[in-house]
Amino acid sequence: MGGEQCMWGVCFVALDGNGQKFFGFSEFLAGLALMVLAWTIADVRYRFRVRTAPIPLQGITFAVVATVGMLTLLTDLWRAEQWLVPKGNLLSPASWQAILGGLFLLTFLTWTWFAFIRPPTYGRHNAERFAQTLYRFILKGSPVELSVIADELAYSARALVRYATDRGRLKNYRLERDDEKKKDPPKVEGYANDLLLLIADKRLCRSIVESSPGTALAVFQAMADMKKYGIQVETFAKNIVNEALANKDSFLYHEAEGYESGLIGYHKPLSQAMFSNYEMVETIGTLLDPDVYGKREWDATQWEAYCRVVLMTFSSYVKEGYGGHSFVLYRAKGHIENAASDLYTLNEFPSAWDTDSSRRLRVVIEFVKGAVKILDEKGVPDHVRIRVREKHGHPRETFYDHIASMIFEVIFHASAVRSPQWGCWTIQHNSVWGELFNFNHLDGPASKVVKFKVRRLLYDEIADMKRFPNFKGAKILGFCLNVMGLNVRQGDYDKDSRALQRAVLAWTRKNFVWLHGYNPRVAEACLVDGMTFDLENRRLVRTYPAEGLRREPSYIYFELDPAPLDFKGEA
Repeated sequence: MGGEQCMWGVCFVALDGNGQKFFGFSEFLAGLALMVLAWTIADVRYRFRVRTAPIPLQGITFAVVATVGMLTLLTDLWRAEQWLVPKGNLLSPASWQAILGGLFLLTFLTWTWFAFIRPPTYGRHNAERFAQTLYRFILKGSPVELSVIADELAYSARALVRYATDRGRLKNYRLERDDEKKKDPPKVEGYANDLLLLIADKRLCRSIVESSPGTALAVFQAMADMKKYGIQVETFAKNIVNEALANKDSFLYHEAEGYESGLIGYHKPLSQAMFSNYEMVETIGTLLDPDVYGKREWDATQWEAYCRVVLMTFSSYVKEGYGGHSFVLYRAKGHIENAASDLYTLNEFPSAWDTDSSRRLRVVIEFVKGAVKILDEKGVPDHVRIRVREKHGHPRETFYDHIASMIFEVIFHASAVRSPQWGCWTIQHNSVWGELFNFNHLDGPASKVVKFKVRRLLYDEIADMKRFPNFKGAKILGFCLNVMGLNVRQGDYDKDSRALQRAVLAWTRKNFVWLHGYNPRVAEACLVDGMTFDLENRRLVRTYPAEGLRREPSYIYFELDPAPLDFKGEA
């Protein structure tokens, strides 16, 4: 080619084909190969981070790489053909190569920054991309990928809680009218609300429980720190708890007691974050709601874990002085009191003590003792009424009444076990009555209030049979006769039940013959194995068979009053 050429005042010279070259098309290909290798071997974690960056990183990377590639190729062609370039010092061949190489390097460093150094979190600039990316991963449902995504969500937990809409406690009462609803929230707030519903997917919750409990910890800690309890985590909270209960290797089982789990057992980080704040638990409303069908399959270990977290919430409720009705704790009480509702299956079972039903019963009794102990530590408030009249009903009932009714229901379930004699005694006396009423158990001020209420519930149920003989009252009477006996004994170990025993025996002496004449089937339901009715001699007979060191059977007799003279028996 010729020398310098000028046109319209601009001079052009031929590009030196032997000039310095440090970033050409060959160097670009080598760098691109390394970049493609890095992109290829990157796992789902880094792909998720790149896709959720606050800038459209994938599109920008493709555009820059394609542009730099074409320009380096043209540059090498230009140099090889020694085509004309403008004359001057504004842009030399070396600076041109530096610009192209710098753009290529900057693209790689930006990708590396978001993928490895500073993972992106949910925010205003990536709300839509974050939601779309997470939606695709959850929709795919790969367990391996979800375990990674579950871990990545921990970085965005605080941001999601911060941007989400807090509806407060009023959300549980649905007080907002249609004409008072808010306008459409900002995009970042709307997507945050949607994402809190999206992460409630059971598959993702299962992955969080199995491999990333720190994500759940981050969500609930952020809620506690910001006091935003009314965000849309109801389904997420319920699924996390139910998946944790279903997985016996989850935090609910490792965060047990210190002597079992070491430091984690003492600190209980996740359990404390989720269950030790009563206001948060009540506002969320679903943390203590077990799966309706799943709880039917729970064994004693799972019920024990559930009772443990309920006690944590109940402790906060009592210590913080919340006096109103608690919907979550009342529902939890109902679930727990029915945990051993299948005790009737132990009839004729040779070893009732060593069954899951009996173990669940002991778990329920331990829960009752733990709840009463919490009330004892707080002391009996002045507003607690020893006896709530039926006409006053629910508004004046407190957790003293709820625990008493819970004990009553547990006694009713235990009363269904009628034989064999030793199995019946083991369940009714050793597992229930002896743990609550005998041997000075539950001897605090709150305990005495609860036990008074239980005694009143038991006697009222028995006395109501005079008005309407029924099998429930009959089973309760049979339970009382079995655990307290037919003779009033002197001693301190059963002093708490002596007044009830005298009242029950007095009612039985006066009404049993009448009850037998009115409905023999109901009267028969009052007698457990080893106890019979001697109609000829008008007495109840308790038989202790010859076993162990007892060479001959022994008998205890309880004399009964005759039926009223105007009684005509069954119609």
